[in-house]
Parts: sequence; C-alpha cells; structure tokens
Amino acid sequence: MIKGSIVALVTPFNEDGSVNFEALTNLLEFQISNDTDGILVLGTTGESSTMTHEEDDSVVEHTMKVVNGRVPVIAGSGSNDTQTAIEKSLKYERMGVDALLLITPYYNKANEEGMIRHFLAVADRVHTPIIIYNVPGRTGCSLSLHAVEVLSKHKNIVGIKEASGNISYAANVAKLLNDDFVMYSGNDDMVVPILSLGGSGVISVFANTNPKECHEMVTSYLNGDTKKALDIQLKYLDYIHSLFYEVNPIPVKAALNLMGMHAGTLRLPLYEMSEANKAKMKAEMEKVGLL
Repeated sequence: MIKGSIVALVTPFNEDGSVNFEALTNLLEFQISNDTDGILVLGTTGESSTMTHEEDDSVVEHTMKVVNGRVPVIAGSGSNDTQTAIEKSLKYERMGVDALLLITPYYNKANEEGMIRHFLAVADRVHTPIIIYNVPGRTGCSLSLHAVEVLSKHKNIVGIKEASGNISYAANVAKLLNDDFVMYSGNDDMVVPILSLGGSGVISVFANTNPKECHEMVTSYLNGDTKKALDIQLKYLDYIHSLFYEVNPIPVKAALNLMGMHAGTLRLPLYEMSEANKAKMKAEMEKVGLL
C-alpha cells in the first residue's frame, strides 16, 4: 500500500460553479512535481458531496489521464447508500484507480452490524484496495473497534483513514495493524503522533499547499529521522490550525487562491472565508513563507 503523504485534493471550480479542468491539471502537476506520494480525489476536501455523479466521473477520468501512472490515485467512492457506493467503486475500478476511499454511512448512520455489512458489500464486489474512512465529526457516526477488526480481515480492505482526533482510539486501532492493514492520519495536526503508533502516512489537507513539506515530514519519520519529522510538524502547526478556522475546504481553497493556484469558488452551502479569518490565515502563511 501507499506510504507517505497523500493529498486530499480540492476540486477547482470556475466562477459559474463548473469544474475547472485546466486548474485541476495545474494542481495535479504541482503535486507531482513537489513529491506527493499519492493523490485522493473526491474526498471531503474535494467537495464531492455537492457534485453530480457525472462530475465525479469526469474528475476521476481527467485525473487518471493527467497523472498517467506517475503516482497512485485514490478515488472517494463512498456513500450513505450501499448500492451507490458499490456502483461508484466498480466504475472507478474500471477507470484504473489504485485504491478507493469509503466513508462511513453518514446521516442514516447504521448499527454496528449494518456498518460492517455496508463495507463488506463493497469489498466483496471489487478487487481494488479499499481504505475505510472514520471521521465522526463529519458523519455523526463512528466505526467501533470491533467493526474495524472485522473489516481489517477482508483481503480488499487494506487500511483506515483515522480522523476522529482521538489518540486513544487510534492507539487501539494500531493494535490491529499489520502488513495487510495500515493506518493513515486524517488530521494534519496529528501526523507524527499517528506515525508513532505505526501509521503509514497521512491523507492531507495541508499537502494541497505544502506537498513537499508534508512528504518530507512523513518520509523523514518513516526513515528514522523522527526529530526532523517533529520539527516540520511543529513548524507548520499554527498554519495547519488556520486551515481549519472554518470548515474544510473553505480555508485551503482561500489559501490556494492567495498563492495564485486558482482553486476557485466553493459550492453552497459552503461559502467564502470571512475576511477576519482570512487575514489571520494569511498572517500564518506569511510566517511559513507561503506568501
């Protein structure tokens, strides 16, 4: 499986709200030229929840064409409807993605057995590796440790993106890790702590603006230079916090736009960052040399 820094890429939009494929190409090339270890499209940061299925498909198709095998591509194919998750997963598998990211079923949630069966139903239908995604702050539900244990034994379920922010929960997940089941940090302010528990990397918002530094942080740790990894984590910590002054991906899109990267607009109900928060984030960007 992929080790290192995997960017949870934004989806750039034009002023009229349509997908800006030229900007998407530029963002992909920026990531690849700055040592990103993998690219996730259609994650939370990619605003997939407000995109049509046709737009989702076109973003994956375009990404696969531009990346052309240079780094692994992961596609978010999750849904709170199991059948939809199966259909999207099969479609992206046919497009040749390297892995799939499946979020826990939000809103309708599920009991423990339903949660397990939801993921297994998808895993039984595809051959592409699946990363399950635990982010209770977004979904209103969490994967129990028993569910993670059961799912980790399926041959197609190869990892978890752990974004609960609960280091105790992550430590218990760490007991389940092996060569066939890995953990990625889903929180940019907890990359080094997750790596210290045996994590294999991060699926990162921060990497949108700092792919090289995020790669260097993870790679340094995995290569045994824990001091360097910690130094990078702490150097960028205040800036990382600023990327979450408002709900993701509002701040990171604003940051990319300030850098001239043309991430574009947001789709309602997300709206542009307040001027006060943008000014504070801009100050943090200046401190770390982004502006």
